[in-house]
Amino acid sequence: MQGSRFAFGPFVLDPGAGTLLRNDEPVAVGYRGLKLLAALVERPGEILGKAELMDAAWPDTAVEEGNLTVQIAQLRKLLGPAADGGEWISTVPRNSTFAYKGKAMDVRGIAEELGVRYLLEGSARRAAGRVRINAQLVDAMSGEHLWAERFDRSLEDIFGVQDEVTGKIVEALLGRLRAPPPPRNRPKNLEAYDLCVRARKLMDDSPQTAREAHLMLTRAVSLDPEYAEAYRWLAINHWMGWVHSGGPTESSRSTALQLARKAVAIDPNDAGCRWVLAYLLAYDRSFAEADSEFTKAIELDPNEADAWAALSDITVLAGRVEEGLEHIRKAFRLNPFPPSWYYLALGQAHYAAGEYEAAVETLRRDETYRTSSRRFLAASLAQLGRLDEARAEAELFLVGNPHFTTRHWAATEPFSDAATLEHFVDGFRKAGLPE
Repeated sequence: MQGSRFAFGPFVLDPGAGTLLRNDEPVAVGYRGLKLLAALVERPGEILGKAELMDAAWPDTAVEEGNLTVQIAQLRKLLGPAADGGEWISTVPRNSTFAYKGKAMDVRGIAEELGVRYLLEGSARRAAGRVRINAQLVDAMSGEHLWAERFDRSLEDIFGVQDEVTGKIVEALLGRLRAPPPPRNRPKNLEAYDLCVRARKLMDDSPQTAREAHLMLTRAVSLDPEYAEAYRWLAINHWMGWVHSGGPTESSRSTALQLARKAVAIDPNDAGCRWVLAYLLAYDRSFAEADSEFTKAIELDPNEADAWAALSDITVLAGRVEEGLEHIRKAFRLNPFPPSWYYLALGQAHYAAGEYEAAVETLRRDETYRTSSRRFLAASLAQLGRLDEARAEAELFLVGNPHFTTRHWAATEPFSDAATLEHFVDGFRKAGLPE
């Protein structure tokens, strides 16, 4: 590639000028063909979906997929065979392989890995105040496409589009699912939604990122006072901002619970709001009410991965370690691209089970290594007798958490099993974390 020109084999493509040369001789190719070819050569070796290719050639027009097939066939004819005798453009069946977790897998393999029957594929593009969503629903067992549609809307309609897509999927699955999901509260302000998306990635990374998240979520609430998700993440933020940092907890606990209850009041059908309330009730040691809210969350949405991850944390601290491991593994199956705190919960469960090598492997992953999960890494290394490494990790943890004490942590965590508590305290002491 030179500037905006792309060279491959004997060809030079200049998308800006709209020309294709073969050995410096012009090749007659149409406008749509040039657009398709540009999209392909810009990402050599990658698998581009039909939706992406159709967006490239027909950005503002809904057309039949047959038009794409015709254009690709014409390009193949114009380009001829590659030097190795193969084709310049290879077609992969739409429902057979695509990039998933860094590798090509067929839909049956993905469905088996996630423990699901149906897969939703698609793409979303946002530009100039508009959003385009391409979506298709596939029966992973048969390969049958149950439904496919394109949505082209103003950004102001984005949450309405989400509901519309959900409704279309439910229609496609009628007779296959139990019942349509209950109505949901949707945000009325796009900036508030964006702030929540950004903030929830910072939940348990460090006290500093917790403060950043706090500013984002406070702004989100001010922009959309009836947005339930903003309140539930702000509730978690109030709790996590203090509970591991050594600061005061009584006022934070009260504020967090109030915010969580408000979120549930705004949107009682949101499983996310329910699990957040359940989680904070457990930290408040209201275990019976917490169990009730966890049950409601899972009834509302059995596929709410965050609920299973949060439940794992509470279950492990109750001494039911194998059950906790089962919950966090289910969370990973439901959400193959999880936030960092899933790894904290998994590493914590490994430690509680005495699986220290597994804990070290989990907690040294890039996704979680520089977060507050480091305290469990230090404890795991200490239990393996690798004391120099353990103390080094403890010191690194204290750089970001200078007020941490084992006593404060033990007092604020919702342990309901004395032996499990002592196991964690023992590891912290061996690692050299302050009493």
